Amino acid sequence: MKHYKDKRRIIAVFIAVILMGLSLSFLIRLNFGTDPASTMNLGIANKLGIDFGTWLLISNGLLLIVVLKFDRSHIGIGTLANMVLIGYSSDFFTWIFDMVIPEGLFTKENIILRIAVLIPSLIIFIFAAATYMSVELGTSPYDAVAFIIASKFDKRHFRLIRICYDVAAAVIGKLLGSTIGVVTVVVALALGPVIAFVKEKLDKYFANGPVG
Repeated sequence: MKHYKDKRRIIAVFIAVILMGLSLSFLIRLNFGTDPASTMNLGIANKLGIDFGTWLLISNGLLLIVVLKFDRSHIGIGTLANMVLIGYSSDFFTWIFDMVIPEGLFTKENIILRIAVLIPSLIIFIFAAATYMSVELGTSPYDAVAFIIASKFDKRHFRLIRICYDVAAAVIGKLLGSTIGVVTVVVALALGPVIAFVKEKLDKYFANGPVG
């Protein structure tokens, strides 16, 4: 991809995916749901009895085979960063929080506290996800497969195809014991517009200043 030599983009994508892992660890703990992909992967990981990060790496590795076969243009540094860092950074921060956050702090009775933590966590997750997608250094295999499916049909229907794709992932996660909540719905509805906003701002930023 044409942006590989821009160190600012590389730094941005790594910061973004780590922030996604950090905010995701809070979203999981708050139990208001997660994004559709994480909902599915958390359900599968729990059923298999393995760490979220490990399953995320395995599942993305399997999807990567599909992407490599049908459209390699979606693969880049951001793909690898997403595959490895989001799940394992989420597991790492969860491990840290288990040691420092009192057990039972985020119970259903503490709804005000949960909402107070939810709002910044959700904002960080959505903007971090939008940043990683907007720097144009590759997308996750999960996201790439959605683009590939859409390319086989009328691209004007991508949004509908993506909604069906995410709904299917969320339903699979729910059937496997994950929580579908307000976060699942908000991410599905808000991510697209936020990506457009962030991409416009980042394009202006990266168009100025030194590259390399």
